[in-house]
Amino acid sequence: EHIPTFDAEIRALKMHGIELTAWWFPTRLNDEAKLILSVLERHNVKTQLWVTGSGGPKSADEQRAWVKQEADRIRPIAAAAARIGCKVGLYNHGGWFGEPENQIAIIRELNRENVGIVYNLHHGHAHLDRFAALLKTMQPYLYAVNLNGMTRHGDRQGEKILPIGAGELDLSLLRMIRESGY
Repeated sequence: EHIPTFDAEIRALKMHGIELTAWWFPTRLNDEAKLILSVLERHNVKTQLWVTGSGGPKSADEQRAWVKQEADRIRPIAAAAARIGCKVGLYNHGGWFGEPENQIAIIRELNRENVGIVYNLHHGHAHLDRFAALLKTMQPYLYAVNLNGMTRHGDRQGEKILPIGAGELDLSLLRMIRESGY
């Protein structure tokens, strides 16, 4: 819905000295994606394009094929983004694609310098018990960590999105992030 006004939005951001850090991007390099890229190029905006995915293999035997399939889907987006100085952040919006290990496998398959990870805490409730280890594994690829108040099983009890300070795990998670050196 914002695509028709994107040029005006970029002008307004520039006029007020606001940086466009990231843009939610289509899952394929379709006409809408090309329009977004043309606006970014026209205004010389270098930003992150956040891309999601879904689905996943039904068995461990299919894992390699899914990694390749997702890399093939993202490759044209990454190439188009690189041409205008933008990065592509794989966004953990859930499912197989939202698992950091799968995102890292996709990034390695792509072998591109402009592809990394955007980790959103409110999509990481299932990762809480192994967050410190995941953070260390993701760190070489990590573009951003979106903070969120976190309560154990919050995603199952209507507390998926909380303000910072409202979650029982906030302080420990913020300490983990700080101690990681990120």
